Amino acid sequence: MKKIALVAALAATAAAPAFAQSVTLWGRLNTSVESQKFGSADRKIVVQNNSSRLGFKGSEDLGGGLKASFSLEHGLNSDTGAATGGTTFWNRASWVQLEGSFGGIRLGKWFPGSYFATADYVSMHNHDTGTSADALYATQFYTNNKVSYFTPTAGGLSAELSVAAGEGATSRAEDIAVNYDMGPAHAGFGYEKKGDFNQFAVRGLYEFGPVVVGGYIQRAENIFGGVKKNWNTFRVSGMYVMGQSEFHLNFGKADNIFVDDGAKQLTVGYNYNLSKRTKVYGFWTKVDNQTKGTYQTGVAGQDFSSLAAGIRHNF
Repeated sequence: MKKIALVAALAATAAAPAFAQSVTLWGRLNTSVESQKFGSADRKIVVQNNSSRLGFKGSEDLGGGLKASFSLEHGLNSDTGAATGGTTFWNRASWVQLEGSFGGIRLGKWFPGSYFATADYVSMHNHDTGTSADALYATQFYTNNKVSYFTPTAGGLSAELSVAAGEGATSRAEDIAVNYDMGPAHAGFGYEKKGDFNQFAVRGLYEFGPVVVGGYIQRAENIFGGVKKNWNTFRVSGMYVMGQSEFHLNFGKADNIFVDDGAKQLTVGYNYNLSKRTKVYGFWTKVDNQTKGTYQTGVAGQDFSSLAAGIRHNF
């Protein structure tokens, strides 16, 4: 009887479903050579990292429409090889998720959905990275200790609802993102709150064949020295595709928070796609601060500009 029981147990094990798991090593190296100018100082030549990263991601089919997935993402400076997160190796993402017909539940660390639904979505020329990234978008960009629910996509609509635990060291953060994608029409909404700071933004983008036009408008609020202040930011962007070439133009403006502390940013860019993974590109960007504005430079009234040429490779 013991032998029969053992055979039956082995047969049951063999008959159990063999769940498929896949793990992918992936990354992006994005590096440019730039002529940068801060205020009235002389121009300097810089080899610039543009948010290069290395990651692992994977998923397991658990059957019955249920799937587990994970992501580990490390940021690195492609110009020096140093980690961008100091002692935090997985400084860009480290999360695990369970998903099914109900949507998805994610735990861990990752970038806010409100940012991807708005500012990042319209920064088409260089993935909103490096010196030509959107310098005016107001955000706390809190990524740690998060719990999120991702809705299923229905009629082109999807949403991400997130709460980040302060764990007694900082304020709890809340983040909401809503996206609509249907054919050539795309729209998004983002809301973020952490402590006294909160912001919301709406984004639209439309594809007119080879011409793509997008933009967002944002309203932010915070308390400075016991005084509640709010301000507006907007950005418009456009792309024209001709064969392997992309021509980019975008402009943004941040209003005053107090007096004469707003800024404008203009970027002109060109991408040539050698393949789906590799492109060469160039851009010119300038952040024009008012007399008390500190965007990009951290110094009141100091402007910034950069003329760049670079290579990006995804793997």
